[in-house]
Amino acid sequence: MDAQSQWTGLDAARLERIDDHLQRNYIGPQKIAGCQVLVSRRGHQAYLKSFGSMDVERGKAMRDDAIFRIYSMTKPITSVALMMLFERGYFQLNDPVSRYVPSWKNHRVWVSGEGEAMVTEAPRRPVTFRDVLCHTAGLTYGGGLPGVGVQHPIDLIYRGLKIRSAGSTDTMMEFMDKLSQVPLRYHPGEQWMYSLATDVCGALVEIISGKPLAQFFEEEIFQPLGMVDTAFQVAPDKLDRFCANYQRGPDKKLKLIDDPATSQFTKEPGFKSGGGGLTGTIADYGRFCEMLRRGGELDGHRILGPRTLEIMHMNHLAGGKDLTQMALGSFSETANEGVGFGLGFASTMSQVATGSLGTGDYYWGGAASTIFWVDPKEDLFLVFMTQLMPSGTFNFRGQLKSLVYSAIID
Repeated sequence: MDAQSQWTGLDAARLERIDDHLQRNYIGPQKIAGCQVLVSRRGHQAYLKSFGSMDVERGKAMRDDAIFRIYSMTKPITSVALMMLFERGYFQLNDPVSRYVPSWKNHRVWVSGEGEAMVTEAPRRPVTFRDVLCHTAGLTYGGGLPGVGVQHPIDLIYRGLKIRSAGSTDTMMEFMDKLSQVPLRYHPGEQWMYSLATDVCGALVEIISGKPLAQFFEEEIFQPLGMVDTAFQVAPDKLDRFCANYQRGPDKKLKLIDDPATSQFTKEPGFKSGGGGLTGTIADYGRFCEMLRRGGELDGHRILGPRTLEIMHMNHLAGGKDLTQMALGSFSETANEGVGFGLGFASTMSQVATGSLGTGDYYWGGAASTIFWVDPKEDLFLVFMTQLMPSGTFNFRGQLKSLVYSAIID
């Protein structure tokens, strides 16, 4: 056994199967342009490799320091930020959001119908901080998810109010006040639906702290953790490191959908999306994951206390249910079987139900097929970066779990 395997308890030769798997199934057939994989255990890097291209049109090979659109992998960062304020005593999980946003006292819940014929009723209880961290608040994504067919009457109201529409310049409080005008899709806490809830968490970070969200991220998370390339905008001097973003066309060939030279991510957004607005590198997200693995601290900088982090990746769904029993809607960044949801993270409750190796890990992903997970039991994390939309195109999470967990030899 080599020294690295002794430190990590991971068989290096078995981890090399990742190379063959990705080359044979994805890079060679050009199902994705390129990707990166980072595996770390017990604080030691066990595997880090880059594959393929970061920009096919310009013939650019994948760089180790490539910058990716991480989309919904912004959500765990935003959730951590809000829980930092929880630790400072600003709110309790069961407090109503209306403590800080008075207009949220006016929420109604959809019962039936649409337009002027819509029937609503009073919520059985207010929307709480736990609800917005857990996606159990009754919010939706306004019909803006892949594969959405007929719009729900509630989604039409989101669109009519232009909530989080492209190019929005709404302030965080304007965003929150608009949401107060939309009936909730269901009674708070009674179901789960992937939604704008984490954008709400980002707004609450700004409203409670008094700092713009980007400033809070930079000063309270990115600088302490050394996440030097993570931001809402790719800086001009970093553009040569910014990946192209692709979609799989009807002919199963890659189609460019966001050229790095003209991408909206090269401009500062008016609305800073805590639900999906960040760009960053695998090294940066690896540092965020290492902080999580270490119980909230890295290089002498404590972001969260270990007890706070522990409650974040517990299952908070009512009655200990999994997402098959709670979820509305067909799309999110996780499968539903055997999966619970905590304060910003999905969590594996049963490897039998999920049909994949590993249990007790917590995780999320992004719209361009990026993924990560942290496993406290096995003391490891993985980050996978690529740029292919939508994220459900291939089951990278399940495949990489098989490859990584079968390499654990202690």
